[in-house]
Parts: sequence; C-alpha cells; structure tokens
Amino acid sequence: MKVMIGVDPHKRSHTAVAIDDREDEMARIEVRATKRQVDQLRKWAAPFDERVWAIESASGLGYLLAQQLVAVGESVIDVPATLAARVRVLGTGRSNKNDPNDGRSVAVAALRAPTLPAVQPADHSAVLRLLAKRNLDLGRERNRIVCRLHAMVCELVPGGIAQEIRASRAEQLLTAFTPTTAVQAAKQTMALELVADIRRVDTQIVDIKRRIRDAVVASKTSLTDLYGIGPVIAALVIGYTGDVTRFATRDCFAAYNGTAPIEMSSGGRIVHRLSRRGNRTLNYAIHMAAMAQIRQRASEGRVYFDRKVAEGKTTREAIRALKRRISDAVYRQLLVDADRQRA
Repeated sequence: MKVMIGVDPHKRSHTAVAIDDREDEMARIEVRATKRQVDQLRKWAAPFDERVWAIESASGLGYLLAQQLVAVGESVIDVPATLAARVRVLGTGRSNKNDPNDGRSVAVAALRAPTLPAVQPADHSAVLRLLAKRNLDLGRERNRIVCRLHAMVCELVPGGIAQEIRASRAEQLLTAFTPTTAVQAAKQTMALELVADIRRVDTQIVDIKRRIRDAVVASKTSLTDLYGIGPVIAALVIGYTGDVTRFATRDCFAAYNGTAPIEMSSGGRIVHRLSRRGNRTLNYAIHMAAMAQIRQRASEGRVYFDRKVAEGKTTREAIRALKRRISDAVYRQLLVDADRQRA
C-alpha cells in the first residue's frame, strides 16, 4: 500500500503526517530540526515500505530536509505552499492552521496532484541560481545606496549630481564642498561613507560576474549562442529553470516563465491578456534578452519586433510576442543541453 507522508517544515521542528490512498491518517510525528532529523523520520516511517515524502516548499524552508532525504534514497515531492493551503481550507471546510493540519494538507495535495515535481539532488543549476541571485541582490543594494547618496548630496549641493552617479565623481564633488554648519559636516561625512559603500559593492559585482562567467562556461551550455543572452542571463535562466525536461512542451515552459498569455472568457467572448503569473525572475531574464535584441537593428529579434509593429501591434504587444519567441528558443536550447548531458 502506497503511503504519502506530508511534511510541514519549520526552522526548529518538522511535523510529518502519513496518510493512505483514502486520505485516512495513519501516523504522525514531530521531530526537532537537528542533525538527527532524517534518522528519526526514517525510523518512524520504516513500517511504510512503499512511501513517498511530500515536503511543503522543498526549494525554500524545506530545502535542507528534502535534499537530505533524497541523498539517502527517499522519494520526495515538492508541494507549493499555496496548494497545501487551498487543500486545508477547501478540503476540510476549516481554516484551522496548525502543524498537524498543515502536514496532512501537504500529503493530500501530493496524493491528488500527480504532476507535482519530484525533488532532485542539487546540481550545477543550483550553483548558477545562487550566483545569479547574489548578482541581483548586489544590484539592488547598489541602487539603494545610490538613491540614499543622491538624496544626501541634493541637501548639500544645489542640483546634486546631474549625471549618472559614480563613486569617483561623487567623491570629487563632496571633497570640494566646504561645510559651514555642523549638520552639513555630518551629512558630508555620511555621504562619503556611502561612496565607500558603493566602491565596495562595485568590487563585489565585478567579482560575482567573473564567478558567473566561469560557472556558465563550466556548464557547457549552448544558451549563450542565442543573441542577447550572456553569462548573467544564462545563469538566471538555467538556475531558475532547473530540470527543463519537467516541462512537456514549450507552451508549458512559456506558462512557467509568464510569457504565455492567459485566456479570459465570459459569455462566449474569449480574449487573451498579459500573464502576471509564473516565475518573475525567469521572466525578467527573458525580458532583458528581448531588450538586448531590440537595441540592435541588425538582430533577428529587432526584425521580428519591427514586423509586429508594422502589423498594427503596439510596442508592448510586440515586445510580448518577441519574449514568447525567445522563450521557445531558450526551451529548445535547454533541451539540446539536456540531451547532450545524458549522452
């Protein structure tokens, strides 16, 4: 008899609930999040020969536990938190939220949704995802520091810095400024500290881009053969796509990255609208590739974009069409890479 074990993971403890194919609870356990967590869970689940572990957010809070179970040969399924919450509310008619209810909801969701992805051992794509996320975080941090510096400089110098803020230009302007009050002196000192922060982040950005470039080369991907996709975009695509074979068609991949329009129908009227669903980071990567193609008039992407505009589409509609075209090309190249790795 197949047993589904739903796990509600937390920072300090994990609650597991085992159910049969009729959704009847068979057993439950709560273990502390320690070095012995996997041994304790496996010992408890030993009576269930044919078992599958369903972990809520196996790529988030449940990542470590999921990877540990996979490493010892257990079958693990990743259950989205939204799906488990929907099962808890609609399946039981109650919204009581506690760890046992959450664990059972995760198990029921996995039992009734056979298409949920199986957790795979972390591979090179996980490395690229970490590096790509670090690059995005550094870019956001630099933007935040620059905004704070610009606001402070405007309080010292009329007009602030007219052009793009660079550390050398900002330092030159600040050192040439002579404060006349204690407040201005304090702001000048803080602004120079922000300049030092920008230099630090710039150094980190240069280093992370180098590491991304080396990691992409090591992956032997063919994504960089596509126009507009460099090492950073390739790292985002590979890292946030994972195993491309889990997408049956290019349409499934487009739905996942948000480049496929969604159908809106009522009373026989059917229209298709922009999708805000899917992985937004992956959508951002495809958008940046589209922008790179549009900027170059000789590129195939720019020719396709101009043709769509000539057909009467708006600029935004033409960009969306190009993004879908790039999504299909990315999917094709990822499949080529997957086939080559299996060979």
